[in-house]
Amino acid sequence: MPKAKLDAALCLTARCVPGKKRTDYYDTSITGFTLECRASGSKAFILRYTNEYGKQCQRTIGMYGDITFDQARRVAQRWRSEVVLGGDPAAKKAERKAIPTYAEVARQHIEHNETYQKTPHNTERVIRCHLLPRWGKLRLNEITSQAIASWLAELRKTLAPATTEKIRVTFNRSFELAAKWNIPGAQVNPVRAVPRPRFNNKKERFLTAQEAERLVAACKESANTQLASIVQLLLLTGARKTEILTARWSNVDLERRALYLPDTKTGKPRYVPLSADAVEVIKGLRRWENCDWLVPSPVTRKPFTDLKRPWDSAREKAGLPDVRIHDLRHSAASFMVNSGVDLYAVGRILGHSSPDTTQRYSHLANDTLLSAVEAGAAKMKAA
Repeated sequence: MPKAKLDAALCLTARCVPGKKRTDYYDTSITGFTLECRASGSKAFILRYTNEYGKQCQRTIGMYGDITFDQARRVAQRWRSEVVLGGDPAAKKAERKAIPTYAEVARQHIEHNETYQKTPHNTERVIRCHLLPRWGKLRLNEITSQAIASWLAELRKTLAPATTEKIRVTFNRSFELAAKWNIPGAQVNPVRAVPRPRFNNKKERFLTAQEAERLVAACKESANTQLASIVQLLLLTGARKTEILTARWSNVDLERRALYLPDTKTGKPRYVPLSADAVEVIKGLRRWENCDWLVPSPVTRKPFTDLKRPWDSAREKAGLPDVRIHDLRHSAASFMVNSGVDLYAVGRILGHSSPDTTQRYSHLANDTLLSAVEAGAAKMKAA
């Protein structure tokens, strides 16, 4: 192999030896610095070295013509110093090439969600509609906290705060999973450093007894013959919409006055106590042969997937356009609290996994608390 002190002049005139596919010219001043000449006429600057494990390695600095000799020499000197200090330039390049794009991590994130989430399509929609268009082509180490913060700030101008927060949480989860799976480039989570803005997203609408009566009356006039029964059961049990829509006759125990819910939002099955009024509603339900669903669609004999149109018509007719179906659950809680039921019992009935969740209804107990202090004052006067 020819050895010479490489310089700009030599690199200009160096050629591959005739009859060979490749000729290497080794620099005498920087160990391993090489000019590789191919029979095709191409030339490349390369650094060859032995890594800390005794393995022969090389890394291309650049093609002759793309970079100058002086530029190549400076890079070779820097990399050679790195090798002497125990580094491995080729390994560093391989590590960077191994870092996947966010699109690859997103694909794994979606597949992972499908193994345990009840509604994985919600996360998939956030990733597909918002995260992939902006970040999909970037490698994980190219995504910075500053860029994320600026992007989220722009989204807040057109999207609801809760939607933007959902996007941030999903993005953060992608990096958490990537770190858990030891994916290269995920050692630092750039989303974690993005501040979370404070906002109040709780929408609570509590029906009065008169409003509830109007709503049920409007539902009874609906073309959907099951709507009134569904709304009554939601108001009387405080159950979630999906829990009632997917309830089965086989899980109803009228003797014990209980409805067993094997599949709930918290993942824990529970029994919902049935009041006398709820029992009467259930007794009035129509039953179909070979159909175990409690309130199925009369057409498909399967649970309803959407009640939007009949619900919108009924609430408009009742003069309650701002009431959502989930507000029936809030209203059930408010009726119980204002009747003197303690928050612990209300939380058990609603299936809350944490007492803190039930605390949102504590302000509704004002009437009960006033009655308590009035009773105390009356007792004091009597004494």
